[in-house]
Formats: sequence, C-alpha cells, structure tokens
Amino acid sequence: MAKRKTSAKILSSKVMFKGRVFGVRRESVVEPGGVEATREIVTHPGSVVVLPVFPDGRILMIRQYRHAVGQYLWELVAGSKDRGESFQKGAHRELLEETGYRARRMRKLLDLFPTPGFVSENMVIFLAEGLKLGKAQPEADEKIEMRIFSLGEIEDWIRAGRIRDAKSVAGILYYAHCARKKRR
Repeated sequence: MAKRKTSAKILSSKVMFKGRVFGVRRESVVEPGGVEATREIVTHPGSVVVLPVFPDGRILMIRQYRHAVGQYLWELVAGSKDRGESFQKGAHRELLEETGYRARRMRKLLDLFPTPGFVSENMVIFLAEGLKLGKAQPEADEKIEMRIFSLGEIEDWIRAGRIRDAKSVAGILYYAHCARKKRR
C-alpha cells in the first residue's frame, strides 16, 4: 500500500494582517488529496482553558463581556498562551490572573482545535485542583465576575442555553462524562 501524503504543498504564503492576538495569512496550496486551493488562515499562538474544581466538586466559572458577540458570557478561565510559554504554565498564569487562585495540581483534560476550518489555534483544557485563593491580577481590559457552581447547576445552564461558550461546554461535559473519578 502506498504511503498517503498527510500535509499540503504550499505554493505561496502571504501575511495579510498581524495583530496583537492573531494574524491572517493567505496561502495557495495543493492539499494531500490533490485539491488546489487558496486558504485564508487565522494564525493564533494557542490558548489554555482551566476548569477549577474544589474538593466538594463545585466548579469556578467567570463571567465577562465579549464584544465580538455583544454580550456577557459565563466561561471557564481561559486565555492565549504567551510566546515560548508551555500550555501548563499558561494555565497556571491565567488561573491566577483571572481568579486569584493557584492550583497545586493541573492535569490536561483535552487537547483540541476549536475551529480547524480556518484557525490554527491549538487549545488545551486543564483540570485545576488543590485550589488556594490569593489576589487576582486581571489585565487592564478584563472586568471579571466569579461564581462557584455545582456541576448539576452548570449542566442545567448548558441545557437551558445559559452557558454558550464552546470551550467551556466542551471542557465541562468532557469532565462530567469522561474524566471524573467518581459520580457525585
């Protein structure tokens, strides 16, 4: 059996935009299946998501305004990975910045591509346990509200459409149905 080609041949590549958080690149490619196409790619350094769980099973979530969708959203702690930073170090940093909590244990739950059709972002979701409260260090443009929920409340909110952030839904449901050691 012949070895299948697994990556595209890039014919040309041009940076169209370079911003603080992401960039946009246009590439002419021949994909592994032989399709010749022009692809516009949002380039992103990667991001981390943190699911903070207390010993009693309750989960910390944050609420903040998201201008791109014009509303406040309940979410897990998250942010872009800094250049040269490991995903795990970024998870610890974001947890401290947004909530003031430090985690004794940070375990990878999921490694995924949230929008692989046109975004290069690799997102890693971590479970944070052994939480100790300190002082939050939000960035200047972050106005964050925190709340602690039971897992049942969160699942009800997801079903009711009150939690709509995809990374949070994915991380919470994965934790609830695939990763928890015991059902509560």
